[in-house]
Formats: sequence, structure tokens, C-alpha cells
Amino acid sequence: MTSRFFARITFRKPPPVVGVIRLTGVIGQSGLLRSGLNIQTVAPIIDRAFRLPGLKAIALCINSPGGSPAQSALIQQRIRDLAAEREVPVMTFVEDVAASGGYWLACAADEIFVNDNSILGSIGVISAGFGFSDAIEKLGIERRLHTTGSKKSLLDPFKPELPEDIARLRSVQQDIYNNFKELVKTRRGQRLNLDENELFSGDFWLGKRAVEIGLADAIGDVRGVLHDRYGKKVQIRTLNMRGGWLRKRLGFNTDMLNSADFMHKEGVNLVNTIISEIESRALWSRFGL
Repeated sequence: MTSRFFARITFRKPPPVVGVIRLTGVIGQSGLLRSGLNIQTVAPIIDRAFRLPGLKAIALCINSPGGSPAQSALIQQRIRDLAAEREVPVMTFVEDVAASGGYWLACAADEIFVNDNSILGSIGVISAGFGFSDAIEKLGIERRLHTTGSKKSLLDPFKPELPEDIARLRSVQQDIYNNFKELVKTRRGQRLNLDENELFSGDFWLGKRAVEIGLADAIGDVRGVLHDRYGKKVQIRTLNMRGGWLRKRLGFNTDMLNSADFMHKEGVNLVNTIISEIESRALWSRFGL
């Protein structure tokens, strides 16, 4: 008599995976002392997140006071394109602030969660700069500028402002503003619950009020919401921006450091970096951060 033994094989369902993308900082190009959020730095992380095996959802953890509208739009669109392609839901979790371009990024999500103390909104467009025309005259500096094209020196900081230049700037700002409003209305739809003049005034609100007026959906943190939705065994995979040791420690742009003419341009880069850092600090400080 022959006995046969059959092994009982149990297939366990793998735990769900959620990719977490952290979008922290001012939106724009990288500088000598900081790494900006832009499509070049963020796209590789977004692509990696959407390729995670067993992916069930993407969570965006946003902490940004805004910045470049073009870069905000490019990052937001990349997320939406991949979400549609992979048929994966996207959630946003606002930390300190998602304002201006930061809220543009938040609108990449199907749902937006906030903390009671999160700041949301500032839906508008701002342009800031410095005027040096009087300063260089007092210092006895002669400005030499040669252009072709009547608008090539538009809003030159070393020249007095012209009414026609300001009108042109405001026209561009209005177009960007309209794009921003249309995005918010498209992504948030019937959830918006505030008069448009107030909603799109550039004002901002704390978490609970943001939920009431439809800029967000609920109060919640990333770990709690993901555990409630996908179970305690959900695997939360956080993806961070890659960078060398020097950039991580000092914030330097390593491409700039490796450039052959770095030393030649160091003075100009330093001035640009200082101005950029002042503007960055001004964006954060507007929200008390």
C-alpha cells in the first residue's frame, strides 16, 4: 500500500502598499543653499512611487508656502497623469502649510486631509522685487544696457517703473490667476462652499475652516488615515529626494560645485542666493513660520 501525503499550501495576501511623497519647501529652482521643489528634482520620486509593487494609493505630505506657478503646475500634472495611468487614488496630507503654489500641489489629490493648525489657501498671484534706480544714481554708478526689442528691458530693477510695464505684468498675473482658479474649481468642484470673491481673494484659513469651505475634506494625519483605510498591516513607503552628502549637509547644488567656472561665478551666485533666501524666508514668514 502506498501512502500519499499532500502538503497544504496557504497563499497569504500581501499587505497593501501606499507610497508617500514628501513635498517640502519653496517651489522653484534649486539654489546654492537650498533645494527647491521643481519638476526636475521631484519627477524621479513621483515616478518611483507609482512603480511600487502592490501599490494601492499615493499620499502626498505637503509643507510649502508656494513659489513658481509653472513648477507647481508641472508637478501637479505629473501626479495626475500617473494617477490616471495606474488607476491609483491620491491623498494629500497638509502639514504646516499648503498655500499658493503649495495648495496647487495639494489639488493633485482626490482627497485633502489637514491638521487643525494647518494653513491652506492664499489662492492668488504675487510678484515681488527690488528697485535700485535711485541707489545707483546716488552711488554714481552708470548703468549700461543695450537691447533689441522695445519690451526687452521690461521691469528692469535699475530703471524707474513705467505704467505700461506694470499693466503688462498685471495682465500676465491675471492669466496665471485664472488658471489657478480654474484648477481649484475643477479639482474641488461642488465641495467648495464659499463665495468666489472671498475664496480667491488670496486669504488663507486654518484646517477646520478649510474643511468647512471645501478647500479640504477632513481632519486627519497620514498614519491614522492610512491605517483606517487599508488596515494596520499597510506598508507605508516614504520616498525622499536623493542627494549627495554635501548637499544634504550644507544644501549646496552639487552640479554647481562641479562646474568648471564655479569660482568665476561664485560672487554672482552668492548674491542671487542671498536674494533667493530672503524671498524664501518672506514666503514662510507670511504664515508665521
